[in-house]
Amino acid sequence: MSDFTALHRAGDPLILPNVWDVASARCLAEAGFRALGTTSLGVAAAYGLPDGAGAADAETLRLTRSLAKLPVHITVDLEAGSVSAAAAVTAAGAAGVNMEDAMGPAEAHTALIRLVKRELPQLFVNARTDTHWQRPGDLAETLRRVRRYADAGADGVFVPGLAEPADIAAVVAAVDIPVNILFLPGLHTVAVLSDLGVRRISTGSLLFRAALAACADTAVAVRDGLAVRPDLPSYAQVNAWSPTS
Repeated sequence: MSDFTALHRAGDPLILPNVWDVASARCLAEAGFRALGTTSLGVAAAYGLPDGAGAADAETLRLTRSLAKLPVHITVDLEAGSVSAAAAVTAAGAAGVNMEDAMGPAEAHTALIRLVKRELPQLFVNARTDTHWQRPGDLAETLRRVRRYADAGADGVFVPGLAEPADIAAVVAAVDIPVNILFLPGLHTVAVLSDLGVRRISTGSLLFRAALAACADTAVAVRDGLAVRPDLPSYAQVNAWSPTS
């Protein structure tokens, strides 16, 4: 975990792209990213499954085994997570996990963090709170939760949906461990988040959704006789992105 932890630097945050399959991971590893996360939405949607319901646990574990063969650190989105799920992806080669509270009882998430860190002390546990995810947000509750999760042994805290600079600064000041922010296009820049003290910036489902949009745009361009982006990866390049190559 120490090498992965060291990537969470104040003033030079870890930019963590989130992937959904081996090809997307290979592409980003070749682009120079030293660590990759999985996106639970991307993995679930790729198999026609719902996100946030634990429906893609088996697919996530299989993907982790394949991604662990790449020369990068891998952290896995376990949704709510469990000790057994964390142990399974650790055995598969993950350096870290992301576990969300879905705004359920903070006490339950705190207990889970303690159990995971007791059983898997080498695993980087990123404790996510959903106080600002798809809801108006409550900074006081956010601060209460991130402090609890840090005290329980979490190695980092994640507050997706947090956008206001003053709120981000308050979360950074509330804990001594790395704060992870979900990149929101049009609202965030890496430079500003770095200045606020954020040490990890995730893309979440952004790349997966962008890939879907690019897929549709390219098909429409072919149909309508429009220009197609010329600098695409070649067939040979993509075919070489297998874990055994």
